[in-house]
Order: sequence, then structure tokens, then C-alpha cells
Amino acid sequence: MDNNITEQLKDIKPLLEIPDNSYYMYWGLIIFTSIIVVGTLFFIGKKLWDNRKENLAKGYLIKLKEIEWKDTKKSAYEATYYARLLATDERREKLFEQLEPLLEQYKYKKEVESIDEETRKRFNLFVQVTDESV
Repeated sequence: MDNNITEQLKDIKPLLEIPDNSYYMYWGLIIFTSIIVVGTLFFIGKKLWDNRKENLAKGYLIKLKEIEWKDTKKSAYEATYYARLLATDERREKLFEQLEPLLEQYKYKKEVESIDEETRKRFNLFVQVTDESV
């Protein structure tokens, strides 16, 4: 009888080993998802940062437009400060380089006279060019 069971079991094949890639697929999916999420966050953050810079430039431009030249010394300091922050491209840098020496004459004296026409024209030109580009 023992022999008969052995004969019957000879037909049974051994178990086949099935390759299991689920571990690698799991980690691949985790890494792929992480890359997509980090990339999306990067581009959203970059977009927000660029918008922030534009908003800052618009705020500086508003401050420049609000300058009243009643107190010439204080106004010259404000104009220089905000114009320097807005001089980010080549054209505005050149205009700022022309405007800055004109404003310097009003900054370091104890008593200053009202702003002259040439300085006002240069300042208005700088504001106009900045307004077009911002």
C-alpha cells in the first residue's frame, strides 16, 4: 500500500516560484508620487514667489507715486530708496544712475530749497518707465 501512494504522488509537480515584484513596484510608486508632489510644490512655490516680487514692485511704485515734494530732503531720501529697489533691469538702472546725482544735492544739506524742474522731469520719467514695465 505504501508503494501505491508513492506512485500516485509522482504525478504531482513541485510548486513553481512566481517572481514577486510587488515590493519594487510599491517603492517605485512611492518615489514616483514623491517626485510629482515635490515638483508640483516647487512650481507652485516659484509662482507664488514671483507674484510676491511683482506685488512688492507694485507697492514700491505706489510709494514713489505718493511722494509729495513738500519736504524736499525727506522726499529725496524716499525717492532714492524706492527707485533703487525698482531699478532691476538695464533701462531703469540707467535712468536711476541719471536720477541719483540729482537727488543727492537735496539729501545731505541742512537747509534745502524746493526741487528743481530737471530733477522732477527725471523723476517723473523714471516713474513712467517703471509703471510701464511693472
